[in-house]
Amino acid sequence: MNIFKKTFGFGKKKRVPDGLWSKCSKCSNLIFNKILNENLNVCPKCGYHFVLNCYQRLKVLTDAGSFVEHDKEVSADDPLNFSGPKSYLNKLAQAKDKTKLKEAVITGTAEINKRPIILAITDSRFIMGSMGSAMGEKITRIIEQAILKRLPVIIVSGSGGGARMYEGMFSLMQMAKTSGALLKLKEARLPYLSILTHPTMAGVLASFAGLGDITIAEPGALIGFTGPRVIRQTIKQDLPESFQTSEFNQKHGFIDLIVERKDLKSKVTAILDYLT
Repeated sequence: MNIFKKTFGFGKKKRVPDGLWSKCSKCSNLIFNKILNENLNVCPKCGYHFVLNCYQRLKVLTDAGSFVEHDKEVSADDPLNFSGPKSYLNKLAQAKDKTKLKEAVITGTAEINKRPIILAITDSRFIMGSMGSAMGEKITRIIEQAILKRLPVIIVSGSGGGARMYEGMFSLMQMAKTSGALLKLKEARLPYLSILTHPTMAGVLASFAGLGDITIAEPGALIGFTGPRVIRQTIKQDLPESFQTSEFNQKHGFIDLIVERKDLKSKVTAILDYLT
């Protein structure tokens, strides 16, 4: 029997090469990566929307080659000299090396079906997409550019980290700063579309992400101020079914539209045509 196995190779375990398959976080379905990419990183079985990085978002939402990045070199400093084994400077260095970004957001001009827009996209890979002074500065600058150029603003939020604790009050001030810039945009009678993706939480949601003239969310995204586990432990009560999902928030009036990723570009185009 052993000779038979040796001769014909039966009984040997074949190793599946890494990077060919992904597992759905919702239904545990194994998906061939080529199929997943063709389906815009949405599970073909249950419709779960995988988290995208900022450059994948660009491909989904904007016309190819239309994005021109602004303020690329703006990056965070260490205003509090946050030291220790997990120092802020070390965190920043690791995030920059991992993502090849200088900060947790990219900003610039782009086109959506040939409609010019001002765009910002946060990236949860960079310290959970948390908002520090550099992110707030970049978003504020791009909103000011929108006012000068008379263009609509779209911000795609996927930030689970809220205000960045390593910067203390400097980070919290960005909530007021970005909100103030959006007020100027509103006074200029220019539209702002806020697109919420998984996850959008805490100070990001409580400032620019929650102030859209039209607020759109992807299906099943976690959207809230404090996470459900913390709330449950604090109030010692069970939470409603689907608490803090896109669907829950739409039911309670916080979100205007839930749009699947494949339909997002056409839906945003229709809204821009109506508002402008």
